[in-house]
Amino acid sequence: MKRQRRQRKADKKKQFVEAEVWDEEVEEHQESPTDQPDETGWKASTAHMSGISRLARVGVWALVASGPALGMLAFLSASGPAQGATKPVVAAAPASSVGPAGFAELFVAAYLQAGQGTERDLAPYYSGSFALAVKPGTREATQSTVLASREVQPGYWSITVAADVTAHDDKGKAKRLGVQYFRVGIQATGPASAGGADKAASDAGYAATSLPAQVAAPASVKPGGLAYETDRGSSSADPSVETARGFLAAYLTGSTELDRYTSPGTRLQPISPAPYAALKVTGVQDDSSGSGQQKVPADGTVLHQLVQVDATDQAGSPVSLSYALTLKSRAGRWEVASVDDAPAIRASSPPSAAPHTTTTTPSPDAATATPSPSPSNS
Repeated sequence: MKRQRRQRKADKKKQFVEAEVWDEEVEEHQESPTDQPDETGWKASTAHMSGISRLARVGVWALVASGPALGMLAFLSASGPAQGATKPVVAAAPASSVGPAGFAELFVAAYLQAGQGTERDLAPYYSGSFALAVKPGTREATQSTVLASREVQPGYWSITVAADVTAHDDKGKAKRLGVQYFRVGIQATGPASAGGADKAASDAGYAATSLPAQVAAPASVKPGGLAYETDRGSSSADPSVETARGFLAAYLTGSTELDRYTSPGTRLQPISPAPYAALKVTGVQDDSSGSGQQKVPADGTVLHQLVQVDATDQAGSPVSLSYALTLKSRAGRWEVASVDDAPAIRASSPPSAAPHTTTTTPSPDAATATPSPSPSNS
């Protein structure tokens, strides 16, 4: 015990001596003549620099120790949503009406041919309980097309089918009833591409929710005025009329080369095989001003034409046709630059409503086709 006490006293004395030596060294460094202030006014001494070094080492170790925490903070900041950033919105693809429309068209065709005793023919389309009073085979759709489609709610469609209906009497004599219109409700299952509302589904299915309903014809529309206000007739003295005549003869009958009537660079090709044997121009209208075009104007002048023709087919029957052409002048002659997609209309002349003039004879069995309860088909 005495030895341990003497050792502790010796250690304390040694620490006091080392402290005194350290203070003397610091004072010597502070009084050194080399410790002169620099140009900035700061006085750099060895003791001062030693303290700065210790502070730098402490700072470095602090940064090393805080490294993992700073890294985690940076990761969380990068992975989190940016404040105020707008997330891109993926637009949902609209549902396609192709499947429901095709199904409705087939249903209407089967419905018109079905009758009493053949209700099961409609089972693939409609599974409700109903009875038909009309005789089977009394009506048929010689032609049909979908005229309108509207999605009432997701996966549920209202389809309007136009059908050219022919009726047959007991002796088999046919009578055309005209175009009739039928509206059908169709439910679709499957993805939007099939008209359904189930994004996860891959298979499509369709079902009618009732028998077709015959509806009125859609409203007729009177077209706006065309842009061809000048009547050129069919005179061969008009160079533009002659160009149209020669071009359409080559285009429809193949009697001459088409290139001789077209502008350089156009890629127009004649119809092949030629559907007609002869052609006659019956009238030409254009959008030019003045009553006559005996001379071809300056190069680059554009002329729009609406040409009426009577073409004779290979069987000798005449067929009336209309063509919208764009002509361009070059080297003292007119050349066809394009066959237009549709006749040009005046921008200030929109279409207007017009009374429906097509008359249709009601089907004699229209009233008897109304569904009625039938326990036998439940």
